[in-house]
Amino acid sequence: MKKLLYTLILSALGVMPYGLKAQTPNQALPDSTLEAMMLYEGFSNNLDSLLNLWYIQQALDTNNFVDGVDIDSVGIHSNIPDSVYINRLAQINSIIDLPFNSIVRSYINVYTQKKRDRVEVMLGLTDYYFPIFEEILDLYQLPTELRMLPVIESALNPRAVSRVGATGLWQFMYGTGRMYKLTINSYVDERRDPIASSHAAARFLKDLYSIYKDWTLVIAAYNCGPGNVNKAIRRSGGKRNYWDIYYYLPRETRGYVPAFIAATYALTYHKEHNLNPIAMNLPLVSDTIMVNDMLHLNQVAEVLNMPISTLRDLNPQYKMDIIPAKGKSYVLRIPMESVGQYIDNEQKIFAYKDSVYFNPNNRIDPAKFKSSYQYDVPSGSKKLVYRVKEGDVLGTIARRHGVSVSQLRSWNNIRGNIIRVGQKLTIYVKG
Repeated sequence: MKKLLYTLILSALGVMPYGLKAQTPNQALPDSTLEAMMLYEGFSNNLDSLLNLWYIQQALDTNNFVDGVDIDSVGIHSNIPDSVYINRLAQINSIIDLPFNSIVRSYINVYTQKKRDRVEVMLGLTDYYFPIFEEILDLYQLPTELRMLPVIESALNPRAVSRVGATGLWQFMYGTGRMYKLTINSYVDERRDPIASSHAAARFLKDLYSIYKDWTLVIAAYNCGPGNVNKAIRRSGGKRNYWDIYYYLPRETRGYVPAFIAATYALTYHKEHNLNPIAMNLPLVSDTIMVNDMLHLNQVAEVLNMPISTLRDLNPQYKMDIIPAKGKSYVLRIPMESVGQYIDNEQKIFAYKDSVYFNPNNRIDPAKFKSSYQYDVPSGSKKLVYRVKEGDVLGTIARRHGVSVSQLRSWNNIRGNIIRVGQKLTIYVKG
């Protein structure tokens, strides 16, 4: 509702983001209050919702991470002179350009002031996730600074799901995940696997760099897709500097690169802002076991007397706590100190309550799920594809075709009620 309100305000005033002139990297971008308000609103809500993690509840007293954003909170100010920010950013050893301007300053203030508790949680998570990212980025000869992408993509939550279905630490859409060979089915979603998804992200970033030869444009394209970046370049008259095409990019992407710069600053200079990492209950050292038969995480947890939450945190790719190793081996990640105990009790683990965990009467039938997460398809129904027109909403489309809104959402993997003109919707109608 707030985004809609801001959009209506902009329309009423005749002010649109594209009407602002692009700036060079060393110039401060114009301080448009409404523009800053909209950028901050999207960034703040995204950070809040993604940080509603399953393991953060152990570290913080409150579960309320989806706070409303006060309009007055847009104007967050800092007593630190701009010259200090400029000097600190210049001291960061980065192959990726880290310029400073008013938009970057606003995002730095969000990280270091408004969202201090969230950033302290992310700082604690970096001890576990950053070594994984750095090793894989180094393997592909990519800048290690790109480890910041999951910070702004998912707030380091492997189970994060965006409103359009992007999933995991690196926020892969279904099609992109499959394109980069990630397994996605009813039991397994490797977009949530920190290692598999990081390899896929590294390959994707390498492909983007082969197109643009500019890391800032690569970061923008990672967020909105190379198609949108190419259109922005064309509309700008062929300019290939991010800040020259800034106002031709989608609004969310305009805040993406400044947020990346701000995250790099905040995590590098967290001590200067008295930001202290909150320790997470994630084992920093783990090892992998190859599993060759069906196994439930509860079987491992109960036999080895370890919390099921630990196994879920180390193996977030298993959506139903089941490792479906039928005809294919899968990896089980467990704390290093438990490896010997697992090997000694392997047969006992597989036999433990197997008739309970793998009773056909208790299992969900994977046949009800389709490759695009479509389910509850009425028997004898006919599939049709509907293209969204101007003025359409899910409710009217559902009534027109005699289906429910929840069915439309499930057939098309839609979270919420947002649809776009020209979007294709799969609908199953009677007869």
